[in-house]
Amino acid sequence: MKRALYPGSFDPLTFGHLDIIRRAARMVDELNVAVLANSAKNPLFSASERVNMIKEAVAGLPNVTVSSFDGLTADYARQTGATFIVRGLRAVTDFEYELQLAQTNHVINDDIDTIFLVTDLRYSYLSSTIVKEVASYGGDISKFVPESIIDRIYSKYHISGRSLK
Repeated sequence: MKRALYPGSFDPLTFGHLDIIRRAARMVDELNVAVLANSAKNPLFSASERVNMIKEAVAGLPNVTVSSFDGLTADYARQTGATFIVRGLRAVTDFEYELQLAQTNHVINDDIDTIFLVTDLRYSYLSSTIVKEVASYGGDISKFVPESIIDRIYSKYHISGRSLK
């Protein structure tokens, strides 16, 4: 069985993330979208909120599971039986950092290989940081994130999202 791990902060989940999830799910038997619960960061959403939002968004993908973890990705991959880590690349600037991560993960766990998927051009500019920036000023984020999480994002900034449309 081919098991892959797609780790990230997903704070919040974007259409770019969903594109990678859908494409990776077609390549493996089981894809675990793993939300990093990094205590060093100050996320907009808690790890459990992010897990729940992703679960809703991937409900139609039977071979996709969602979990959260804290610690090294390579160790979590070993714990879950994953032999592939999936990473999305938006631009050349992402590659150097992602290559270092892939090499480090392989040194820590030599059973792990990393698969890089190039983001669809429609989402090559998109990041969770951009979504948060636009939302914090009350801008329209409907082209960036699933409909089901729009109001949750605006509520974190005490903005009524529906009144913007």
